[in-house]
Amino acid sequence: MSKREDIKVSSVEIERQKKIIQNIKQRNNMDTQKTGVSKQAMIITLGCQQNENDSERLRGMLKEMGYTFTQDTQKSDLILYNTCCVRENAELKVFGNVGALKHIKAKKPHMLIGICGCMMQQEHIVKQIKQKYKHVDMVFGTHTLHKFPEVLEKSMDETYTVIDILDSDGYIVEDMPIHREGGVKAWVSIMYGCNNFCSYCIVPYVRGRERSRSPEDIISEIIELAEEGYKEVTLLGQNVNSYGKDLKVPMDFADLLKKVNDVRGISRIRFMTSHPKDISDKLINTMQQCENVCEQLHLPFQAGSNNVLAAMNRKYNKEEYLTRIEKVKAAIPDIALTSDVIVGFPGETNEDFAETLDVVEKVGFDSLFTFVYSPRKGTPAEKMEDVLEKEQKQANFQQLLGVQNNISLQKNQQYQRKIVEVLVEGVSKNNAAMLTGRTRTGKIINFMGDKELIGTLVNVEIAEVQTWSLNGKIV
Repeated sequence: MSKREDIKVSSVEIERQKKIIQNIKQRNNMDTQKTGVSKQAMIITLGCQQNENDSERLRGMLKEMGYTFTQDTQKSDLILYNTCCVRENAELKVFGNVGALKHIKAKKPHMLIGICGCMMQQEHIVKQIKQKYKHVDMVFGTHTLHKFPEVLEKSMDETYTVIDILDSDGYIVEDMPIHREGGVKAWVSIMYGCNNFCSYCIVPYVRGRERSRSPEDIISEIIELAEEGYKEVTLLGQNVNSYGKDLKVPMDFADLLKKVNDVRGISRIRFMTSHPKDISDKLINTMQQCENVCEQLHLPFQAGSNNVLAAMNRKYNKEEYLTRIEKVKAAIPDIALTSDVIVGFPGETNEDFAETLDVVEKVGFDSLFTFVYSPRKGTPAEKMEDVLEKEQKQANFQQLLGVQNNISLQKNQQYQRKIVEVLVEGVSKNNAAMLTGRTRTGKIINFMGDKELIGTLVNVEIAEVQTWSLNGKIV
């Protein structure tokens, strides 16, 4: 339980939303009986795994309402954009796609269009939608996701844009429907929000303050997943290392990992994202001791320069980050390390960028998620001044990619002719004749095999090495 008793949405409110779900289902069934065609919905998700998990909950509600799912806008009766506001490109993509729907809606007036997620927690974005995108039927934010049934029901009856945005630190919602796809691996949110306020990041403003789900609710969900045949879970949070700080009964993330490790049927446990300032010796030892916790760690360092890290408000320096990495490597020698890097942060010089390259080369990351800095309205970094020109930032970005690509290939070459355990996740996206899966270290493996193997663990010998994936054969 949380120290804040008002943090959890009441069971009365949840039951009210479930009743609305049944009302919508009745309406949809009546329409289906008249037309002979079931209602179809489409959800487009942008952003992080937390957004993906939110979309799974939206799908769960829609499925209960009688909707089936499609990827064709022309066939859709309902289109939802679950948005991200971390980078400008994601926002521009939403506006472009939603704008293009205006012509489709003119031909299909009954089609409903909704925009939800992080973008909608920004007042200037909602204002822009009201002014320029009047064909949008509903807008709701991250804190009112559970009220989607209510918002949808209103939008079915009203001609204006239904808006439900809550300016708060957010809530925890349990016992709402969820519809996952795949049946092999699942994301499980263990906490929401962030308290770190990195100067470039909008997340604390749109996701609210940190709030932890109770360990009982988390373990109950994971037990259900195991009973349904899921083999892998990824524990999600903006900073999972901060888990439990708001719980009445003391429990940290390492303690939670141990509990998840004890769930029968779950073979693999991953988690993201971790903040370097909060990764403890206890957590490192727990990772080493728990047999189901995978040998993989995503630990964003963002920049190698101490000056830039201070401007970012990251609360650690380069030396402290490298010390933590060495501790992780000492405890788990075979661990695969990944990270996030921002290039061209305001004030960054070429000398600062050289420090970033130094970290990349010293750590030897298996892969990186790299970004050129994108200013976010409302963050402190928005008002900071640049030192480097756009062209120099792009040149540095390309240099970083080149360095990391070489390291990634070298890391993968170490797998040549090795036999590795692979969790078979499905059919390869690039070759329908092949299966695909991942090692415990997160390496993508493609190989020939029967589809009946999906969801099982198999041993694969690596025969071909590429920068981003490996090819092999079952042994």
